[in-house]
Amino acid sequence: MPVRKSQLWAGILSPPVALGGIAAAIFINRSWWRITNNAISDLGKAGLPHSWVMNVLLFISSILAIYYTLGLFEEVKNPVSKLGVGVFILGLAFLAGIAAFPEGTEPHYYVSWGFFATGSLGFLITGIGLGLEGRQRFGVFTGVLFTVEVILARWAMGRFNGVAIAEFTGVFAMLIWHYALLWTKAAAAINACCSVQRKHKI
Repeated sequence: MPVRKSQLWAGILSPPVALGGIAAAIFINRSWWRITNNAISDLGKAGLPHSWVMNVLLFISSILAIYYTLGLFEEVKNPVSKLGVGVFILGLAFLAGIAAFPEGTEPHYYVSWGFFATGSLGFLITGIGLGLEGRQRFGVFTGVLFTVEVILARWAMGRFNGVAIAEFTGVFAMLIWHYALLWTKAAAAINACCSVQRKHKI
């Protein structure tokens, strides 16, 4: 069953909601927060004034993303793709956990690492599954994107005192993959529509 229109819109809007929350939190805490010395989670630390700005929007973003990804789970057919989407949904649940258990609470370390690990692994497995379904170019793209993400994140963790750059590397890798998948779906829909119109003209 294809992704519903409401789920598609949820998938489109989820990343801007999360990035908007992070951007607003950076602006609010610009007097002390530095991308080279801090973690993204520092912006939502328990007890920090206005920590809710990022945490609330991250939670809303995760709910929107889970709603979209549940539709994607129903749409994909290959067992490998389903496994990957399932792992990605787990990663989004960890994202909600980051908002629910901000830095300064005991579960935060585990949900934070859980998000980056399962989110990245989820899109890699899904991409491999889609490649097995016949979308080889997207499968190759996914493998290259994952490899670049890992290399850049490891470099950033060894180069800077904070982990924010490594975290942003993982976040943007997931977002690039997400929007690339949405683009392929849109392109397929446009091609199908054009084919129908050509048949009617004939």
